[in-house]
Amino acid sequence: MIATTELPDNTAARRLVQCLVENGVTHVFCVPGESFLAVLNALGEAEESIRVIVCRNEAGAANMAVAYGKLTGRPGICLVTRGPGATHASIGVHNAHEDSVPMILFVGQVAHRFKGRGAFQELDYPATFGHIAKLAVELDDPERVVEITNRAFSTALQGRRGPVVVSLPEDILTQDAGCREPQFVTAARAGVSPEILAEIGERLTAAARPLLIMGGTGWSESALAALSRWAAVLKLPIILSFRRKDLIDNEHPCYIGDIGFGSNPQLLGRIKEADLIIALGARLGEVPSQGYTLFNADATLQKLVHIHPGAEEIGRVWPAGLSAVADLNEAALALSSLPLKRHCNGWLQMARADFERFTTPIPVTGQVNLSEICTHLSQTLAADAIVCNGAGNYTAWLHRFFRHRKFGTQLAPTSGAMGFGLPAGVAAKIMYPERDVVVLAGDGCFLMTGQELATAIQYNAAIVIIVVDNGSLSTIRMHQEYQYPGKAVGTDLRNPDFVAYARSFGAWGRMVDRTEDFPDALWAACAAGVPALVHLRVALEDIAPGLTISRIRAASLAGGRAVMGTDRR
Repeated sequence: MIATTELPDNTAARRLVQCLVENGVTHVFCVPGESFLAVLNALGEAEESIRVIVCRNEAGAANMAVAYGKLTGRPGICLVTRGPGATHASIGVHNAHEDSVPMILFVGQVAHRFKGRGAFQELDYPATFGHIAKLAVELDDPERVVEITNRAFSTALQGRRGPVVVSLPEDILTQDAGCREPQFVTAARAGVSPEILAEIGERLTAAARPLLIMGGTGWSESALAALSRWAAVLKLPIILSFRRKDLIDNEHPCYIGDIGFGSNPQLLGRIKEADLIIALGARLGEVPSQGYTLFNADATLQKLVHIHPGAEEIGRVWPAGLSAVADLNEAALALSSLPLKRHCNGWLQMARADFERFTTPIPVTGQVNLSEICTHLSQTLAADAIVCNGAGNYTAWLHRFFRHRKFGTQLAPTSGAMGFGLPAGVAAKIMYPERDVVVLAGDGCFLMTGQELATAIQYNAAIVIIVVDNGSLSTIRMHQEYQYPGKAVGTDLRNPDFVAYARSFGAWGRMVDRTEDFPDALWAACAAGVPALVHLRVALEDIAPGLTISRIRAASLAGGRAVMGTDRR
């Protein structure tokens, strides 16, 4: 091994870190490993520009990088070691892919001269990550470090955004990187042609029942604001795609709901009735399209206008009568400049009334009513509070009854990944310590990454965690009850004392088993000044909004169908 004093001043590791600094990276999330000591050393030299956040598991680190990418619009950076470190981090790469989030995972690799010999923890990273990353590449020449890092940033940011994996052989990192200087990477952007804009305007003017479905990533606040004002003038109903509820203020008079798991049946009916659908950024995949049943190809060919930054997404499932490959902000600003007038026929008002009814709290059988708790959170938290979750039936209550009022306030995985909420919340609070950050997690979801409480304590990230405990992996239990009523196998959980668990890390904790006790517990948790956990004991019978185990069993035994459609994890 080369001694530190023998290393060149301009190592590939130092040049890599210089690239990160030049591209405005403020945080790197990692679990240290011996395969990239040279990069750790270079990060130490750049500590005034980049803060290194040491996590307790590579999955937590990767998901923190995903949260960074969601909140900033720039690639979140994760740094892990070879073999087990990389495979632990793969969940975050998959989340970034499914969620269209810019992220770069740098993975330590065995020395270049050892490759192909079955070296300790050796993996072929391009092969391992090739199907879940936009690009997986290995640095094979120290003088290409700037080239490959620039390519990683460009690939992560352009078109449909997503993750890039860069493998870093240990011996390459300590070699001279040559003379190429780092530079800031600006993503290329495409606009909508005047001809397409004009035709969209004509179709929108003629439509009696138009809808705008928004989704995707890479948005700017200015473009969203312009689009919101334009929709208000036209009285154009807006629907948000799965877990994109923070794209516009949910109190906006044009907002009529979101499409995902547990969507409003009236909303789904209106989508089928629409005579024009403008899908801006939304991919209209399995979840928002309700298992590919909400649309049909003949209908979309007549009424769908699809605008997306990724050419591969246009026509992937649904043929569109009109389409454009364009940056979402460019498209939004162009649309909002169209001077249109529409005859208003009550279409929007009826849809908004449906939304208001659907999001009013509902009765439950148990002592803790999650619809009232999520409504209380919505009414109590600051407008810029960041709300995080993972996956499970508990999320259906949050997504239905919580109203987002500002852009950049929802951290939720469209991939349906359990364990996402806690590391996402820790990253959010580290990045924005002045904002409230609340994590909602099921009992199974929370313990997937619960050890990141230690990270929250270490970096003084005073998040509030609400653990929804019904002693079950309830999404799977819900499907079991429909297909095999009364036969629960593998879904019962024996949980720890979550309050004691939190306190063992140095966090604040309180248990709540009645709805009326929650407001005081939330206030105390927010005022604790340290990471805080509220343990909600909820009834398993209330397995999803408006759906009980008894109802599912009865429907199954009668040969009917219960209303399901919640997060499958």
